[in-house]
Amino acid sequence: MTSVESKVLYEKRGEIAYITLNRPEKLNAIDNDVEEQLFQAWTRFREDPDVRLAILSGNGEKAFCVDGWTAGGPDLGRKMLSRGFAGGITRGLHRTSKPIIAALHGKVMGGGIELALACDIRVASDDAEFGFYHMRRGMHFADGGIVRLVNTCGVGIAMELELMGESISAQRAKECHLVNRVVPREDLMATAEDMAAKILRNPRIAVESAKETILEVVGRPLDDQLRLECLYGYSIMGDPQIVERRDSFLTQGDPVRKD
Repeated sequence: MTSVESKVLYEKRGEIAYITLNRPEKLNAIDNDVEEQLFQAWTRFREDPDVRLAILSGNGEKAFCVDGWTAGGPDLGRKMLSRGFAGGITRGLHRTSKPIIAALHGKVMGGGIELALACDIRVASDDAEFGFYHMRRGMHFADGGIVRLVNTCGVGIAMELELMGESISAQRAKECHLVNRVVPREDLMATAEDMAAKILRNPRIAVESAKETILEVVGRPLDDQLRLECLYGYSIMGDPQIVERRDSFLTQGDPVRKD
């Protein structure tokens, strides 16, 4: 394997795909090689029927991912328009029904925040720092960062973070709902894997339908949201696995429950 080929690592363990940014000497910044390899990794993840969930992380002690695009402008925008950023996960390949957990540590800056926001669940180590310094360079998010920041954190927080162009701690990120959990650095991957295990114990069709429903209702009028939830929710109830789980619960309780 060449150095170019190893900028993104892909490992399959059971039903989990581990996707790892592997450019620690550059703080896992996303360059053209990483873009292409992430596209291949996300495509492989989406298309593998045996994989149900992905955990995304960054190698090295210093950073999950920082913004690798030092030169923006119309040419970059036209280049990104057809596929999106970070291998297309921000736009283009973003509608995978399989859950993605981001394990974040160290510096998470610029495009690294956009990549994290494109994941479904974000776990941060207590040393994580979320930097919005791109605004100081005269740039703002352009590939899903603003949209997902508003949807995830609300308009007021999005205005504060994006317009001020400062960094926030992991704890502040949790207060803003930018991340789901903050844990000690040494517990980061174990926490992500524990969350993954609790997702994977649930029927696949229910997990994927729930994710699709959540993404589909964002931003729609209330009546449309209610109709879509009804459509998605009731459509899976006749699935044999769901029927089996329901009957088992009614007769035996919940044998897969873990406290």
